[in-house]
Amino acid sequence: MLFKIGVDVGGTFTDFLLMAENGTAEVYKVLSTPDDPSVAVLAGFQEMASRHELDLASFLARVEIIVHGTTVTTNAVLTGKVSPTGLLTTKGFRDALQMRRGIREELYNNKYRPPKPLVPRDLCFPVTERIDQTGAVVVPLDPADVEAGMALFKQRGVQAVAICFMHAYANSTHEEAVAARVHAVLPEAYLSVSTRILPQVRFYERLSTTVLNSSVGPILTHYLASLTRKLSDIGFTGILLIMQSNGGVTTPGVVMDLAASTLLSGPAAAPSAGSAYTAPHHIRSFITIDMGGTSFDTALIKDGVPAVTTSSQVNRMALALPMMEINTIGAGGGSVAWIDEGGLLRMGPQSAGAKPGPVCYGLGGVEPTCSDANLVLGYLNAEYFAGGRMKLDGRGARKAIEEKIARPLGLDVTKAAYGMYHIINVNMASAIREISVQRGYDPRDFPMVCAGGAGPIHAAMIAHELEIPKIIIPKESSIFCAAGMLLSDLKHDFVRTYHTLLGSAALDVGLFQNLIKEMEEEGRRVLLNENISEERQQFRYALDLRYLGQYHEVTVEAPLTDIRPYKEGAIKERFHEAHDRLYGYSLKQEGTPVELVNLRLTATGATDKPVFRREAFQGPDPSPWRKDRREIYLASEGGFVPVDVYDGDRMGFGNRLKGPAILEQVNTTTLVPPGWEVECDVFGSFLLTVANEER
Repeated sequence: MLFKIGVDVGGTFTDFLLMAENGTAEVYKVLSTPDDPSVAVLAGFQEMASRHELDLASFLARVEIIVHGTTVTTNAVLTGKVSPTGLLTTKGFRDALQMRRGIREELYNNKYRPPKPLVPRDLCFPVTERIDQTGAVVVPLDPADVEAGMALFKQRGVQAVAICFMHAYANSTHEEAVAARVHAVLPEAYLSVSTRILPQVRFYERLSTTVLNSSVGPILTHYLASLTRKLSDIGFTGILLIMQSNGGVTTPGVVMDLAASTLLSGPAAAPSAGSAYTAPHHIRSFITIDMGGTSFDTALIKDGVPAVTTSSQVNRMALALPMMEINTIGAGGGSVAWIDEGGLLRMGPQSAGAKPGPVCYGLGGVEPTCSDANLVLGYLNAEYFAGGRMKLDGRGARKAIEEKIARPLGLDVTKAAYGMYHIINVNMASAIREISVQRGYDPRDFPMVCAGGAGPIHAAMIAHELEIPKIIIPKESSIFCAAGMLLSDLKHDFVRTYHTLLGSAALDVGLFQNLIKEMEEEGRRVLLNENISEERQQFRYALDLRYLGQYHEVTVEAPLTDIRPYKEGAIKERFHEAHDRLYGYSLKQEGTPVELVNLRLTATGATDKPVFRREAFQGPDPSPWRKDRREIYLASEGGFVPVDVYDGDRMGFGNRLKGPAILEQVNTTTLVPPGWEVECDVFGSFLLTVANEER
C-alpha cells in the first residue's frame, strides 16, 4: 500500500496526517523539537512505521509524497536568531531599514521603539548608482563601491547578501551586474536580489522583503538540505514539497531561493483543508480557526477563494510577498494566564510552548495555562490525554491556578479557571472580527471550520460570542493544516509595476498586455520545471488600483476576459465595488480617476490529491459509543453538572446527539454545550448547530 504524508511543525506539537491510497487517514502528533525540527519529523515517521509493523526504510519506500510546512524561518525572525547578512543599496538610502515608513505605529506612545533591523547599519553598504522611475540610468554603477562592500562582508563573515537599489523594478541591470560580482567573489553566500524576489514599486517594502529573504535563507537551506539528506539516507525516493505562505506548495529547490515565502507557511494550508471538509455541505464561504498549543490562526474564505494580502508583517517587519490573510494571535492551549498592573486577568500572548509546557503536563511548567484551566473545568480527561499515553496532573494544575490567579483575585479555583477559559474565548472572537467585520463581512454569514488540538473545546463558545450558528469540526481537526497541505496545489506569484492612470493617453495597452504575457511565460516556465503539464496549469490575474491621490491600493481580481482584450470599464467597476465593500464608499459617481500601480499573476499547478474515504451510514443513535459520564463546569448551569462522554473516534456518519456532551478523541476533545446539537457527516466530521428550540 502506498502513502502520502502531510507534516505541520508547530510551536508545541508536530502534526502528521498519513493518507493511504484507499482513502483511510491516520492522525499522529509528537512534541516539537525547536532546536532541530527534523528530529520530531523523523520521530513521527518512525511512529507511523511502527504502527504498520515496518522498519523506517521500508515504510518510507512506500511513501509517494511528503508535504511539509515549517516554522524554521518564522522562529528565526521572531527570536532574532537570523543569519549574519550584508546589504548593498543605493548611496543615500542605507538607513531605510531603520527609518521604515517614518510612521510611528503607536502614534501616542513616544516610547514605542521600532524593531531592531535584521542588518546592522555598518553592514548596510552604500553603492554609488541611481536609476529613475522610468528605468533611465541617472548615475552609473561604481564597481569600486561593490568591491569595497564585498571586502567588508568577507571580513565580517556574512552568510547572506541582499541587493536592493532604488527603482530597480524599472531597470534591473545594476542589480544583476552586482549580483554576478557577488556570486563570483562570495560564492558561498546566500544571495537575494530584490528584482528577482519582488519587482514592484515601494522601496521600503521591497527592501525589507529582500532582507528578510536573505536573513532566513541560509537557515532554511541548511534545514531542508539536512532533512532531504536524512530522508535520502533512509531510502525515501518520493517527492518532497514545501508549504508556502500563499497557500500553495513548491519544491525545496524553489523555496530555498525564496525562503521568505515560508514565513507563516503552516497556517496557510487551512483554507485548502476547509474547502475539502465543507464540500459535503455545499459551503463555499466559511471562516477557519486553528487553535494549537501556542497560537490561534483564523482566515476567511469567500466563494471558495481565501483572502490574500501583500502588506503583511513578521515581527513588525514588512513582508510584501503575497500571503494568505491569516490573523494570528498568541492564544493556544499553552497560553499563560497572568494579572496585569490594573489587576485584570489576561491570557497570553506568552506561551509555555512544548518545553516545559502547561503545568498539567508534568514536564516542569509552573505558570497556569489554558490547558490547565480546561482540565480543572473537566473538559479534558486526565487519564485519556493523547489517548492515554500522557497522564495529566490535575492537582498541579489546580495549585498553579490557585496560587497565581485565584488567590490574588479573591476567587475560588473554579471561577478563576472559568475566567481564564472565557477570556481566551473572547480574545479569539476578537481575532475573527478583525478578518471579517473589519473587512466588510458579517461573521454570522460564515460557518466556522474548527481545527487544532485545543480548538474544539472552545469552538462553540467562540461561535456564541459571534452569533455564528454552524460549526464544522473535522475528525482530523487536531492536524487540520497537515491535511490541508496534502490538498494544496503548486502556486507561484508574480508582479510587475506599471504606474499609470486608467483612461488617460499615458496608458499603453500594448505594454499592459506585454507585462501580462511576460508573467504568464515566467509562470509557465516555473511550473513546467516542476513537471506540471500545461493542461494542469491555471492563471489568476489581479490589479493593484487606487483613486487618484490615495496612498494605499486595493488588489482587485480580474478575469482574463477583462484583461485580454482590455476592458477598462469592467476593471473600474470591479474596483469601485471592492472599495465600497472595504471602506463603505466609492467615488464612482464623482468620476474620480483610477490609478493602476501593479499587475499581478498567480500561476497554479494542479497536484494529485488524496480522496477522503466516505463512511458507511451508522444511523442516528450514538449510544453504542457512550463511554461514561463526567462532571464538567457549565456557566449556564452555575456549576459542575454530569454529562455523557462519547468516543468521538468511533462515532460516524449519521450519529446525532444534543448537548451538553463531551466527544473524546485521541488527539482532541469537543465540548458540545447546552443549546447545541451535533451530527456526523459523511466524512465523520462533527457538524454543530444551534438546537432547534434555540433558533
